[in-house]
Amino acid sequence: SFTCAVVRCCSSVKPVVVDDIFTSPAHSTVALIEDEPEDMDPWDMPELKDTGVPWSALDTKGKVLRVFVSVGKIVLLLGFLYMFICSLDILSSAFQLVGGKAAGDIFQDNSVLSNPLAGLVIGVLVTLLVQSSSTSSSIVVSMVSSGLLTVQVAVPIIMGTNIGTSVTNTLVATTQAGDRSTFRRAFAGATVHDFFNWLSVLVLLPLEVATGYLYEVTKLIIDSFKIESGEAPDLLNVITDPLTESIIQLDQSVISGIATGDPEARNKSLILKWCKTFTNTTLMNVTVPGPENCTSPTLCWVDGNYTFTLKNVSETYDVRKCTHLFVNVNLPDLAVGLILLALSLLVLCSCLVLIVKLLNSMLKGQVAAVIKKILNTDFPFPFGWVTGYIAILVGAAMTFVVQSSSVFTSAITPLVGIGVISIERAYPLSLGSNIGTTTTAILAAMASPGDTLANALQIALVHFLFNITGIVLWYPVPFTRIPIRLAKGLGSITAKYRWFAAVYIICCFFVLPLFVFSLSLAGWQVLVGVGVPILVLLIITLIINVLQKRKPGCLPAALRSWDFLPLWAHSLAPWDKVIGVITAKCCCCCKCCQVSSNDQEHGVQESAEKNKKVHTVYDNLAMSAEKEVEDEIKIELKILEMTRL
Repeated sequence: SFTCAVVRCCSSVKPVVVDDIFTSPAHSTVALIEDEPEDMDPWDMPELKDTGVPWSALDTKGKVLRVFVSVGKIVLLLGFLYMFICSLDILSSAFQLVGGKAAGDIFQDNSVLSNPLAGLVIGVLVTLLVQSSSTSSSIVVSMVSSGLLTVQVAVPIIMGTNIGTSVTNTLVATTQAGDRSTFRRAFAGATVHDFFNWLSVLVLLPLEVATGYLYEVTKLIIDSFKIESGEAPDLLNVITDPLTESIIQLDQSVISGIATGDPEARNKSLILKWCKTFTNTTLMNVTVPGPENCTSPTLCWVDGNYTFTLKNVSETYDVRKCTHLFVNVNLPDLAVGLILLALSLLVLCSCLVLIVKLLNSMLKGQVAAVIKKILNTDFPFPFGWVTGYIAILVGAAMTFVVQSSSVFTSAITPLVGIGVISIERAYPLSLGSNIGTTTTAILAAMASPGDTLANALQIALVHFLFNITGIVLWYPVPFTRIPIRLAKGLGSITAKYRWFAAVYIICCFFVLPLFVFSLSLAGWQVLVGVGVPILVLLIITLIINVLQKRKPGCLPAALRSWDFLPLWAHSLAPWDKVIGVITAKCCCCCKCCQVSSNDQEHGVQESAEKNKKVHTVYDNLAMSAEKEVEDEIKIELKILEMTRL
């Protein structure tokens, strides 16, 4: 058919008209769009095919070269993994510099902390600010030890730190948004950790408020055993500290001092200046306001209007200055934190991309088959159920070695994305990482002084028992593994609408906690008056959704689908069009500027070529037909490329 194809680039740009084109019959462009077959399970693990030359086909020189290349890739992989872990450590320090003092201020408001729901939200927000559950937990422990918080009040905060630490691997998953299938698996593998934490809190927080389950059980354990103080081990820190401490070192006592109400801590910088100090304590006469302020009645003297007593006075002397990069930089903590935040994110994302590329090049053929078989194969019947629990132990052990659940879960997220680890296997590994990070906290608590050991250890045991109870709720029976199904559903949505990943992170980790926190500040009445109707509406919606899928006959005809609502209220498709239009406008403006400049530069040349165009005529009609088909295909592909967003 003889047609005129018009391609437009925004309304402000002159349309490009392609005249006198013989087009072939209409071809579907669906095949040109990367999509999956309908009969293919999107959660099937892909086959990592070996595209290289087989080992048997190589000569001696080729075999030696391949060995050297493989060893070099392993060394590079370990190097990138080391930089990845160090960048996570620097990222945590950057967040503490940016929001550490704000975190201390949040913890200082005891009237708000007495509300369990507010305590939970504060635990989430503070862990997001400092990007470390260990730091936020240590602040809670110091407040309990100093008597500012009771253990009962601290329990919901510990639950919140468990949720806040799971955002790191979710952010890591978004770096794999380039490929739809990889992003689906990676995001589901990361958010299965989120859903486990949220569901555990949803069950255990009301249980704790009603019965004090976690507090009573951990108090019974503390009272039953004679526990002696010990020393927390340094495992991975021995390797990473030389690099991270050469970049930045922080004074952790400043945040704890602000939280415990120390007025001097507020004016101190978080950047550590002196790495070695000497404190000298001297018994000397000091002036006090009155006899009631004396250390002892026998050590009190009154001379006219002055009262003297003997008191230990400590003076701290600076001995050795630190050697990190920012020790002599005259910048505020916020500026240093933003610099480190940008650099650490750049290094983290770069290392993650390079790690995924290296893993894709290494895990092929026989190697991939062996690794996938080891990681994802269950034990033979009837011991298949044991495999998951061994994975939990492996996750706990690996997290204990790296001393960070964020590092471990962020490391396995790209492996889930490229298809080496299945989501069903990543789930118990993530559960094990939750246990591993609590064992580190228990050992750290055992290094506390004798007078504060019981409270510090009880808080660490609350964290441990919370995760153990969550595993009992959401793992042993297969149909209770709801986090896997929820994560797969969210993964499918984010694979189709990739912008929804950002919406999920912002809403679940920032908007929702801030909304609940603001209601908590207004008091119980406002919290109940606003929160209960919203919660009831969500429960009713969930019940209707379940009945629509399982037993639609039980519902009235109007409620058997959500079609009676506007399309934007029950589908993401209209929102996707809005996002697409906004993205297209931004991209179109950039492309149109480039097109207009190119038109000005090459306008004369194009018109000259058009005037001098010579039509080639073949004697052989078949050759002419083939040439016409080739020209038509080229023109159609060019039109498709120009109209593609």
